[in-house]
Amino acid sequence: MARESKPTRPCCVISEMLEEAGVDREKLRLVRRQVLEGVILFCRWQLERMDRAPRPPAAAGRKARKVSIE
Repeated sequence: MARESKPTRPCCVISEMLEEAGVDREKLRLVRRQVLEGVILFCRWQLERMDRAPRPPAAAGRKARKVSIE
């Protein structure tokens, strides 16, 4: 009787694929860190934008002009 092989876990498959592509754990760790730092920088920038004083509203008397197109 043939033994059934255990299904390969997805994390192992990914590790094998990355290893074959020449990407090691240290490089992945560096890339992950850069991505997280970028997300943090983006969030800080958004928070700074939200904290700034709001711009005054546009002049109330101005309305859009109606234009006829032939």
